[in-house]
Amino acid sequence: MTENIRKASLQRTTKETDIRLTLALDGSGTASIRTGVGFLDHMLTLFAVHGFFDLEIAAQGDVEVDDHHTVEDVGICLGQAFARALGDKAGICRYGHAYVPMDEALARVCVDCSNRPFLHYQADLKENKVGHFDVSLAKEFFRALSLHAGLTLHVELLHGENGHHMLEAMFKALGRALAAAIMPDSRVSGQLSSKGML
Repeated sequence: MTENIRKASLQRTTKETDIRLTLALDGSGTASIRTGVGFLDHMLTLFAVHGFFDLEIAAQGDVEVDDHHTVEDVGICLGQAFARALGDKAGICRYGHAYVPMDEALARVCVDCSNRPFLHYQADLKENKVGHFDVSLAKEFFRALSLHAGLTLHVELLHGENGHHMLEAMFKALGRALAAAIMPDSRVSGQLSSKGML
């Protein structure tokens, strides 16, 4: 019996960024993230650890301009890697959700591996920056991920006060929700859809 290895590696080079990424869906949460954006490294490490994904990212971007291109392009690459690693999405649960608290903050993420990209993002972060990180870039990351992975993605911050805690709860919840959605289910034959395909 051949084991189905759900893994993808890719490289994406533009005039703004150069990104190399390897993703294993059925991992142990091992992360090696170096994007040049320290807060993004921290968030993606949490995402990998709590989703039990093995994730390696080495990125260089025009951070002397700002972090926008790097954050968005990492989201693009991670989305593409998820799409490649999942293949035709046969045999998976398809849906996943997670509530994750981080001290006073609580986030909810719901995901459908639907091939219908859509992002609903509702997060009232009162701070414009966490350290050097522009918090508006979190939405750009989630949008790029949902578009390129083919996810319907709802990311909601239910409450919180500290910007770091709020973003941390969202990224952890993303990892947990995706881990649930991509879990193999022996009851599913082919793609889980009443139409017979996604």
